[in-house]
Amino acid sequence: MIHTLSISDLTVSRGERLLFQGLDLRLQAGEAVVLTGANGAGKTSLLRTIAGLLRPDAGEVAFHDGDGNPLDERLARGRETHFLGHQDGLKTSRTAREELGFQCDWLGHVQCGMDDAVEAFGLKPMLDLEVRRLSAGQRRRLAMGRLVGSPRALWLLDEPMAPLDARWRAAFADQMRRHLAADGLILAAVHDPLPLPARTLDLGGLT
Repeated sequence: MIHTLSISDLTVSRGERLLFQGLDLRLQAGEAVVLTGANGAGKTSLLRTIAGLLRPDAGEVAFHDGDGNPLDERLARGRETHFLGHQDGLKTSRTAREELGFQCDWLGHVQCGMDDAVEAFGLKPMLDLEVRRLSAGQRRRLAMGRLVGSPRALWLLDEPMAPLDARWRAAFADQMRRHLAADGLILAAVHDPLPLPARTLDLGGLT
């Protein structure tokens, strides 16, 4: 299980544009870090790099267990990491029930995982609706269901609460607190502050 995420001297660019360089970060179990900076500062690109979706120009992303032993990067990303991007990544022709079931099965759900996800994000009234008929906030709650239905140590979140109203922001804050209390790790790109204690990493000054 991922206990520590370590980033050392990381440099990332897109095309000819340098986003940031020399980035260092250490995130440990039970901690949350928020990424701030103007649009285009590289917040999403950093999350995608950690998730293995982008290759950095230089530097290292490493994962360690509770004893400090290095973890295989491919396995750590594939089995212990959730990436919830700005786009929800839902198949619009499926019902919400089908989509949640697919996501949880594909990611490896735990017993009662789907039931817990439905309860956590109030999904029951929308389960028989096609995803294309859901509002932006409902779709985000459905996408968040995978975080609860298929527990993983490291949550990489890109503007996770943007489409949510106050009620569901509070509900998600509760799930984040539960995750951290269970030795989870959270790295979130945000414009608005997370509703829980977190360190801040500003990418604006790293070019």
